[in-house]
Amino acid sequence: MQSPFRNAAVILLAIAFVTCVSTAQDKLKIGYVNSDTILKNLPEAKDAQDKLAAIAKNWQDELDKMSKNLQAEYEDYQKKQAMYNDQTRQTEQQKLVAEQQKVQQYNEDKFGQKGEFALQRDKLMTPIRDKILKAIEKVAKDEKLSFVFDKAGDAVVLYADASYDITYKVLDKMKRGGK
Repeated sequence: MQSPFRNAAVILLAIAFVTCVSTAQDKLKIGYVNSDTILKNLPEAKDAQDKLAAIAKNWQDELDKMSKNLQAEYEDYQKKQAMYNDQTRQTEQQKLVAEQQKVQQYNEDKFGQKGEFALQRDKLMTPIRDKILKAIEKVAKDEKLSFVFDKAGDAVVLYADASYDITYKVLDKMKRGGK
């Protein structure tokens, strides 16, 4: 049994194909870029990557130091725990848990999805990405390309001629119940 989503995807592709074929006299032209190559060869992108690497190294060094201290404290606890009474043992375990949480929080604050590294990466890379996208759009228009894909990722559309956008036609068709 096929999923309804797969059937919908096939229908959407068929609609897109029919739309493209019906406008074939416009001569559909497709291009692609490799964004990894662009980023590796663009000096300002390389500079941004170097800055990010330096930032990450400092934070990673601090995280490593914190982890080593935690490991040393844990090993010390392991050696001494037999001599502790229940109250002292519990207190020491709580200290270790608190220290572990501190290390985890530091890691999340620096390297988490919304951490400082992600913010710095966005701050440094967004203007570069915008510049690249503007250049792609300019080249696409100069070359009279209808679509530009990025072969470095999962075939992301970087530019599309608006005349090929059938989004609202599909929405309208869906809202009318496929009539």
